[in-house]
Amino acid sequence: MALEKGYCKAQNLNVTIDRGFGSADAAGKVATGTYDMGFADINAVIEFNAKNPGKEVIAVAMIYDIPPFAVLTLKKSGIKTPEDLEGKSLAAPAGDAARRAFPIFAEANGIDASKVNFITVDAPLREPTLVRGGADGITGFYFTSLLNLKNAGVSADDVVAFQYGNSVKDLYGNAVVVTPAFAKKNPAAVRGFLRALMRGFSDTLKNPDEAIGFLKKRDALVNESLEKERLLLAFKNNVFTPDAKRFGLGYVQGARLERSIKLLTKTFDLPRELPVNLVYSNVYLPPLLERQFK
Repeated sequence: MALEKGYCKAQNLNVTIDRGFGSADAAGKVATGTYDMGFADINAVIEFNAKNPGKEVIAVAMIYDIPPFAVLTLKKSGIKTPEDLEGKSLAAPAGDAARRAFPIFAEANGIDASKVNFITVDAPLREPTLVRGGADGITGFYFTSLLNLKNAGVSADDVVAFQYGNSVKDLYGNAVVVTPAFAKKNPAAVRGFLRALMRGFSDTLKNPDEAIGFLKKRDALVNESLEKERLLLAFKNNVFTPDAKRFGLGYVQGARLERSIKLLTKTFDLPRELPVNLVYSNVYLPPLLERQFK
């Protein structure tokens, strides 16, 4: 929306957008300078930064205030509670953010993660593997996998979903990321991009059909009605949360992020516990009035 409506150009930015291949890939490509900015799960960023001192990337605008991570299974599996996942198999790509964060979900729900078997599949095969019975469940983004299952003919009533956000309270999700060096050298570009992005979110919220039209322009094969449903589900559950409405889209609470860093450091046995300023900065965000949406 921001690109198509000229909001980036209005900030004197020449922006191109390429598809990503997961958060770890996006963070790595930003860290090496292959891309100036990226969209990545902040939990993957924390892990990357902890393991790569001197090559850190930082988030500058939180988009998924609540991460959309989930385990999804079908009612016929007999899995009714998270504890029932022990002894079961879950399919997901190796770098799937929800799969990477599964140990945190498991600990919060009293699950022995070592008793859950993960089957590695490519992203397009995740939901089909579940439908065919090749796995007992899957991990992924809730709004992605739920609607992919719907597109495969599975009724929402037949899906059992455990969303991580219901039991793990401090985690954040995907954010816009840059290197500290790029942000320091190009502060006007970072601020301008975020201002354009917020205008794009505002317009998308007011006119989702227009936004889906622009998506269709980029990918003629998308199912417009399905993608609109996915968009609105993401907005409701993960983007325009009570905290995002209170503090404005993009804002991160330092104390909450600090707790999240501690949790990730312990769960993944990371080599160092990062200070908040090596993970996130609020200084590039537009004013609050440009980030609050009804």
